[in-house]
Amino acid sequence: MSSAKSGEMFANAQKVIPGGVNSPVRACRSVGCDPLFIERAEGAHVYDLDDNKYLDFVCSWGPMIMGHAHPDIVAAVQQSAAGGTSFGAPTSSEVDLASMVVEAVPSIEKVRFVNSGTEATMSAVRLARGFSGKKTVVKFDGCYHGHADSFLVQAGSGVMTLSIPGSPGVPDDIVKNTVSIPYNDRETLEKTLRDASLDIACVIVEPVAGNMGCIPPEPGFLQAIRDITSELGIVLIFDEVISGFRLSYGGAQEYYGVIPDLTCLGKIIGGGLPVGAYGGKAEIMDMIAPDGPVYQAGTLSGNPLAMSAGRAALRILQSGNFYKDLNDKASAVAAEMRAIVDRVGVDVQLNQVGSLMTAFFTDQPVKDFASATTADTDRYGLHFRQMLSQGIYLAPSQFEVAFISAAHTESDLEKLTKMTEWSFKKLLET
Repeated sequence: MSSAKSGEMFANAQKVIPGGVNSPVRACRSVGCDPLFIERAEGAHVYDLDDNKYLDFVCSWGPMIMGHAHPDIVAAVQQSAAGGTSFGAPTSSEVDLASMVVEAVPSIEKVRFVNSGTEATMSAVRLARGFSGKKTVVKFDGCYHGHADSFLVQAGSGVMTLSIPGSPGVPDDIVKNTVSIPYNDRETLEKTLRDASLDIACVIVEPVAGNMGCIPPEPGFLQAIRDITSELGIVLIFDEVISGFRLSYGGAQEYYGVIPDLTCLGKIIGGGLPVGAYGGKAEIMDMIAPDGPVYQAGTLSGNPLAMSAGRAALRILQSGNFYKDLNDKASAVAAEMRAIVDRVGVDVQLNQVGSLMTAFFTDQPVKDFASATTADTDRYGLHFRQMLSQGIYLAPSQFEVAFISAAHTESDLEKLTKMTEWSFKKLLET
């Protein structure tokens, strides 16, 4: 497909925006091409500036679980915008959405809205430190929790995609208070958390890793984190910015039956608008100003557009057998993809949890950051370009997730698997 207008726009963008993009992975450097500039979207499809149509498996990196431009969400935003876009004051819509979140997520007794996943994780860690009186944060290699200073240590997502080990501008004094350990490694987990000299305030984890590609927790891993943190009085934070309201209505914690102390949310709870949230036990949340001494604020937090879109989105997710239908559909796709791998004989590992999946171009099982980095990124880049040529839009990084949405039809998914087999065969010819 020709995307001449996208090329022209990218050239213009690079003159006024660093790298021509407002988030690094979008530049598509790791997949060897220039980015598409998206003009509009509907259902399971996005359209570029040349009006080329693509089946979308990025889904705005997750939140479009019901598809793009869902009429209920569009109507909610339009109605809300007609009454004003921001007040910097309390509204009934934020109370309504907060009540829905509290009812849905097992760990959340009180919730505070912010504007992004980064704000949510940053605020949750500050709260955990304030509540515990301790300083050290334990995270896991390859898990990405936004771009706050303390998280850019062995981070996944764009940092991993661009092969950046961390980031200049992050002081050593901040980094020294972050400890990063291997995901799915119970022995290192136990040894680290029992080291009293570390003065550990909290453990933050993606219950299903989604920012080094989809990597599920091994059986018992999440429960081990919960058991040790409970024993030692360490605050456990689940970063469910991706998995929240995606794996189930109650998120990964409902899906796996492991309940953290604090939970970070984003993406889906704003129906695609900028939003984040963090919530948890009332005794911890009551430490936040104005009730407590831990300060966090934001003019646009709880803004009426995002709150109205979020209410509409959650109502859709509550309807019928939404999650069973979605997860069954995704599991069927994953099964067919694995069958294709076997038929073609290509070195690919397909990881899948619910409607999240990643095809890693490696011959090794992928269970952590180290095994994820064995993937052949050049081969993934070629696969990405081949699929794009056939009208299928995948994540422009080996280390991201493909998302299935309720808007993907049976014929859409048949096209995905058919073109995947074609691309895998073509890879073996090169």
